[in-house]
Amino acid sequence: MRISRRTFTAAAVAALVLPLSACGSGGDGGGSTDASGKVEGDITFQTWNLRANFKSYFEGVITDFEKKYPGTHVKWIDQPAEGYPDKLSADAAGGTLPDVVNVSPDLLAPLAKAGLALDLDKSAGQYRKEYLDGAWAGNRIPGLTGTYAFPWYLNTGPMFYNKSLFEQAGLDPEQPPKTYDELFTDALKMAEQSKGKVATLANVPTIEDFGRYGAQLMNDQGTGFAFNDAKGVELLTKYKELFDAKALDPQALTATPESSGKKFLTEAVAMNPGSALDLGNFKKNAPNLYKNIGITDQITSTGHVNMYVMGLMVNSRTKHTPAAVAFAHYVTDAQNQMSFAKQVAIFPSTAGSLDDPYFTKEDGSDDTRVRVAAAKSLKNAVNYTPVLFSDQMKTALGNEVAKALQGKESPKAALDNAVKTCDQLLTQQG
Repeated sequence: MRISRRTFTAAAVAALVLPLSACGSGGDGGGSTDASGKVEGDITFQTWNLRANFKSYFEGVITDFEKKYPGTHVKWIDQPAEGYPDKLSADAAGGTLPDVVNVSPDLLAPLAKAGLALDLDKSAGQYRKEYLDGAWAGNRIPGLTGTYAFPWYLNTGPMFYNKSLFEQAGLDPEQPPKTYDELFTDALKMAEQSKGKVATLANVPTIEDFGRYGAQLMNDQGTGFAFNDAKGVELLTKYKELFDAKALDPQALTATPESSGKKFLTEAVAMNPGSALDLGNFKKNAPNLYKNIGITDQITSTGHVNMYVMGLMVNSRTKHTPAAVAFAHYVTDAQNQMSFAKQVAIFPSTAGSLDDPYFTKEDGSDDTRVRVAAAKSLKNAVNYTPVLFSDQMKTALGNEVAKALQGKESPKAALDNAVKTCDQLLTQQG
């Protein structure tokens, strides 16, 4: 998949609703789930818009794998980013899904529900301990038992904050808020001290915020959403207080990542999520901000930040299960993930890799500052975005959050309505 922060936002799950009658839900006509046999045979490997920038890397990995396992041959297919969900859906329905497939959790979910993703807990459980707990769990599907893709690369982003604005508000610039309670306290103080001229945030709460605050996002069966619980209502109530006090930027209701970034750049807000690319922008276009920039973890009250995870799924209908499992594991093993991470700004999902000096030692560069901060937070990070949460659901939640902040509905009523709409959309997914 194309590597950037935006690409880790979930694609529309609705675009990948599979005609289950065509795909089945079991193993009829499929391959063996036993991965313990001899690693041999021809398999296909599909990535998501990676050939243009990483052709030599993947060709090298494939060559090394084929040398390690004589008698294997890997055909690499790379699909463009545009239309990728539709391509997966068509291949799944037509029985032409590749043996090993690059997926994000939201694209994995309908494939797993259709019986097309191999359960790695059963077929490759011996590799479980090689990966971070949160990364392995990121490929579990609500309502199903099992894990359906090898964790591959991860991404996350730290929070930037303006030390000067914190100091002007009488807050310790070396002690930024870590939890939501600390954030709410500091934000209200900053708004009061600046007489409403400086907000702390420019974004309304998203589903990830509800997760980081401790709300239950889905019921235990994975059949419905639950972020309208007491914790969810509490979070939205707090955000309403921020909005009324101008501690949340007035334009947050219609904010985009670009507009929020611009607010932070012009020092109208004190905190904003970002990446190493933003530091270069600050240095060039906002030198005063750049010299006062602070880097901290995402705000969380659970002790776990949010991460985005990519995976490699093994087609349960493959005719060469041992080879497909071995290759998916090979691509995602510690050595190959580390090699990939040094070519692009992503992070390995393998246990222990984040302790490498590459992720722990700063050299004074902007890239290193952000990389070290992000890697530290990823060790126990989780993927808060429910794999079944579609773009339509994001819009429904955003609309109800806006109504609550404007006082048109109570936080409880707004979240009840959002859950009702999201549950209806979930039913339509099949």
